Amino acid sequence: MQTLLHVGRNELTHDEREVVKRAQRGDVAAFESLYHAHASMVLALCRRMTGDNQAARELVQDVFVRAWERLASFRGQSAFGTWLHRLAVNVVLERLRSDKRRPLATIDEVSLIPTRHEAGASSDARMDIETALSRLPHGSRQIYLLYDVYGYSHDEIAAMLGISAATARVQLWRARRAMLKVLGS
Repeated sequence: MQTLLHVGRNELTHDEREVVKRAQRGDVAAFESLYHAHASMVLALCRRMTGDNQAARELVQDVFVRAWERLASFRGQSAFGTWLHRLAVNVVLERLRSDKRRPLATIDEVSLIPTRHEAGASSDARMDIETALSRLPHGSRQIYLLYDVYGYSHDEIAAMLGISAATARVQLWRARRAMLKVLGS
């Protein structure tokens, strides 16, 4: 099985283009190679957006099932990882919108300052970014990640989440302020 190296560019490498073409023709081994090359990136994205390891693992499977179903629509105008990233964001957002068990909270509804008990024995210990992200409410975490980490514009985020661009800006500002407060404590 051929292994792919993830390239930080927006175009396909020759090897990746060939593997994608084989997968588009139904070659399961080629698709498996794409899976192995990109699964960790998709898992990290899903984990960051949901804050839940189990849900993230389930979503990875959903993303790759959707990728297999829609592989014919991939035209190669960008790297496969870029296309897959966008697909993964959409799958996660769909799941979160349809998940009636957990309403999205805004940053104002949740206290992000750790209690002395939560801070643990060492007052010098600092929270890492992953922990700080996990303390953000889902809606704020999504906006923070989509804008600051993955580079989507406010208009793109607004369209993905079904909110106004102004709401996205306000939530990003609040999320950044909360992250600074948590990381600075």
